[in-house]
Amino acid sequence: MKNIDKNIINLLFEAKMLKEIPRTGFHYLGSGKESIAEHSFLITFIAFIISKIEPDIDALKIISMCLIHDLPEARMGDLNYVHKIYSKADEKKAITDLSETISFGEDFIEFIEEFNNGSSKEAMYARDADQLSIMLELKALKDQGFRGPEQWLVGIEKRLKTDLCKNIAKQIFDTNWDDWWHNIIKKNN
Repeated sequence: MKNIDKNIINLLFEAKMLKEIPRTGFHYLGSGKESIAEHSFLITFIAFIISKIEPDIDALKIISMCLIHDLPEARMGDLNYVHKIYSKADEKKAITDLSETISFGEDFIEFIEEFNNGSSKEAMYARDADQLSIMLELKALKDQGFRGPEQWLVGIEKRLKTDLCKNIAKQIFDTNWDDWWHNIIKKNN
């Protein structure tokens, strides 16, 4: 049996903390909630879908990038746009400290830097997947009658860089959040 380094187990517990840390932007919206881990799941799932639609994308790379892009927030917390005006988190220190005890820690650093810089097509799509994730959350809130998401949705749409994700965004706008399950009911009645 292979001996597992205790630092890897500590990393797993650290990543688990993302389930407990809420994304703070929803406080300003006045509705909705999501943990960092929930966000990470959805952005990773979107990346998987993108990798199936765009076959020249390195699927493992984009999925890995999306999965770990917010891992430093286990140490820093989630700083939304208002917080970032008044506070400066040291993401580089957080990811460097996190990765220095792991044999593959350099992968974390490289993926997060590439994601932040948007320096590859995978990073551009990953960053767009990040925006599509919040867009899905906001569209569901809008469809449920909450006030506020419309204004946020316009800003998010403007941040999209890739044609594919702009097209996905248009489809999100044109689809009610609950169409998927209404379609199941219609099909089975």
